[in-house]
Formats: sequence, structure tokens, C-alpha cells
Amino acid sequence: MTQQTMGETHRPGRIEVVCGSMFSGKTEELIRRLKRAKFARQRVEIFKPSLDIRYSDHDVVSHDQNSITSTPIDSSSSILLLTSDIDVVGIDEAQFFDDGLVSVCNDLANRGVRVIVAGLDMDFKGVPFGPMPALCAIADEVTKVHAICVKCGALAYVSHRLVKNDKRVLLGETQEYEPLCRECYKKALENEKKDT
Repeated sequence: MTQQTMGETHRPGRIEVVCGSMFSGKTEELIRRLKRAKFARQRVEIFKPSLDIRYSDHDVVSHDQNSITSTPIDSSSSILLLTSDIDVVGIDEAQFFDDGLVSVCNDLANRGVRVIVAGLDMDFKGVPFGPMPALCAIADEVTKVHAICVKCGALAYVSHRLVKNDKRVLLGETQEYEPLCRECYKKALENEKKDT
């Protein structure tokens, strides 16, 4: 078989990670890639954490209200049980999954599945979030997308939490979070210290 035609019949597995702050278009990019795979008549399965019910109990929905049907799950190990005979697996809000997600993604890619993962790379304190750092390390491709800082218009660095709550996982939207660049984030933290 020639190199030119080999790509038509054999799709090597791979892991693609789309990461960034809130409001950066991660889910939008995930949906775009998955819809293209469906258009190409590939067998696609999409998963999201069952705790994410902001827009829909079942669908993956972007902030722009673009959506795609998904399967909500509680544990990353469920993905392996639900992906036989699948070409492409999409995983949204990966930061909310357990660390087992890394080996699940590796296992799928080693079986020849294209795995597309979207998630926050950092929490509201600027700390790497859940399995995302390890997923970025093992990924074949990492796409970092950026929101725009709501204070100065620069590229956003982090999702700044606007409400007083120290829980690491707090589902929210524009009332609870805003994207800020590194400089504006530093200023916001300084102002919060002054106010306490």
C-alpha cells in the first residue's frame, strides 16, 4: 500500500486537547470538530460530566447556544464501556473528570480512536485543573484558545470568579465569572485583598 492511500484506509488514533479560560470557545471548537467528523460519516460519541447541567441535562452546549447530543457520565471509566466501534470520541468539561481520564484517552488513542477533549486548563485561582495538565502532556495536539479580557481587551489568561465562594467546582456563567488577562487578574486580586 502506498503512503498516499494508506491515510484513506487507516486512521491512527490521536488525542487533541482544546483548552483555555471560560468564554474562550473551547466547547464551540469541540462541537465544530465533532460535527465535521459526523459529516465525514465517522462514528462519533460525545461525553460530558453529569454534574454539568447549565444549559442541558444531555447535550453539550456552547455559550453561543450551539449544541450536539452527548452522554452524561459520572466516571471516566464509563467512556470505555460506551465506545466500541467508534471512530471519534469527544469529551467536554474534562477538568471535572477524575484522573483516570488520562489513561482512558490513551487507551482509546492506542486503539485507533481520535479523541477530542475540551476543558479549562486552570481553575479560578490560576491553578492547573484536574486531569487537564496531564492530558496536555500526552496529547498529539494542543490548541489553546483565548477569551478577551473584559477589562482591557487583551487575551484572557484566567477565569476570575466574581462571587465569594472557595469551592473549586462552581458551575456558572457571566454572573459568576469573567475572563481576565494576567495583569487585570493581578489587579482584581489586589482589590479583593483591600476589600477584606
